[in-house]
Amino acid sequence: MWGLASYNLSMSSTLLHNHLLPWPADWTAVFNREAPLLIEIGFGGGHFLVDLAQKRPSANALGVEISLPALDKAQRKVQTAGLSNVRVLQSDARYLLQVLCAPESIAEITINFPDPWPKARQLHRRLIDVEFLHLLATRLKPGGLLDIATDHADYALAITEALETTPFFDSRLATTFVTEDTERLRTKYEQIGLDEGRTCHYYKWVRNNTAAPNDFPIPKEFPMPHVVLHTPMDLDAIQARYGRRRTSDQARHISFMELFRAHEGEALFVETYIKEEPVSQRLGLVIRQREPGNYVISLHELGFPRATAGVQLAIAALARWLLSLDEAAHILHHNLPGEMLEVDVTHAA
Repeated sequence: MWGLASYNLSMSSTLLHNHLLPWPADWTAVFNREAPLLIEIGFGGGHFLVDLAQKRPSANALGVEISLPALDKAQRKVQTAGLSNVRVLQSDARYLLQVLCAPESIAEITINFPDPWPKARQLHRRLIDVEFLHLLATRLKPGGLLDIATDHADYALAITEALETTPFFDSRLATTFVTEDTERLRTKYEQIGLDEGRTCHYYKWVRNNTAAPNDFPIPKEFPMPHVVLHTPMDLDAIQARYGRRRTSDQARHISFMELFRAHEGEALFVETYIKEEPVSQRLGLVIRQREPGNYVISLHELGFPRATAGVQLAIAALARWLLSLDEAAHILHHNLPGEMLEVDVTHAA
């Protein structure tokens, strides 16, 4: 299976690639040992992550970042320090936690100076809210630690409210937060904030024994979906009728974008974007002619796509569109849930 081969590839260096890891990831295999998993979300320059790994050699330290330059810098710092208990991953936090981490698999989580998204129209992009704390609660072990630091006053108010609202965490301090923490390594952004006269807020909380309903299931992967259908239309006629379109249901949004004709072989490639929280994929669907009048609609394997429910829905929507083009068109075979080829969904040009 491609998953096993690519998974072994992902362990060949400090840098992990989220699209190559299984759902959920086997962190014991990734680190080549069983140890408590410590995660830093948004490690920036990597100083705190390296210091954490040096101070906790008996733990596995995982840093997650979106920025490629930050990932490169951190990887070089880890290699220079000669650390074998660190991995860095390019991913957003929600994908890491919900997709790659099994329930109760994390010992500690640190979030240092998350992006405050200060403008009113950006507030929805902030990471920390009650729902995110609920997700954290499902992934942390009982007694697991949560440390957060911010130097943005408005974000501190929101974090304070979220932590005081959640039933799943308790403060390890006598107060919700403190404004000095002499025990921790000072990060680059922390020092910048202090130099500019901002007050830092440090939150030290712990996962309590309140049960957290797992409303964040790990997405399922299915066998590679396909539909085989008959239509009297040829590829030229199908291509001429194509236009950008969108399909959605309550949980997924799909955009069919550009269509390309293969230079060799009888096939059309449809660039497709699928968003189904917390997974987003840009991939290709293929309409391939097996013999005159018979077509297979399937998922192209370029870019290691994952065969999720959203991909099934996209295959079904593309098949329904083809069926709508000619009254003589009909399904010959498919491996999708039957209702997907029958249920109407919302379309927009």
